[in-house]
Amino acid sequence: MIPSIPLPSIPLPTRRRTIELARRLALVLRGGDLVVLSGGLGAGKTFFARALCRALGVSADIPVTSPTFTLVHEYEGKVPIRHADLYRLGSAAELIELGLGEQRTAGALLVVEWGERYLDALNGDGLLLELAVTAAGERSARPAGTGARSATLARACEAAHAPTP
Repeated sequence: MIPSIPLPSIPLPTRRRTIELARRLALVLRGGDLVVLSGGLGAGKTFFARALCRALGVSADIPVTSPTFTLVHEYEGKVPIRHADLYRLGSAAELIELGLGEQRTAGALLVVEWGERYLDALNGDGLLLELAVTAAGERSARPAGTGARSATLARACEAAHAPTP
């Protein structure tokens, strides 16, 4: 699946702006959506996933950490959330064993780190959110959709760039 043309980059000069982006995205997400977080090590993928989980109602008492070694963490919020890290997977066959595609079809929101190469196996149409950090520490996010639903989500991210009234 080929992603649409990415929208302009969204500056994230502070952690607060990253949290605000997650909050605004949470307003339009629903069960069955797919959010794929990409970017290098330290780009903020897990921080964004945590902010998104909090915005979706996951209690602050529940740790939202990187699922690097467990591969998938399950959370209950406004919708069931599956937070996955696919960095260590070697093939789509390994992904199928995790059952994420079926969980998405059953209504879980998938928030997936390092999942861009597995879009088809995750039932396609996903919001790709590329997080970046420069050597000077400047952070940004670039949204792109791979289908009709995710294009709507990408535009919601772009709209989040506008300051809160």
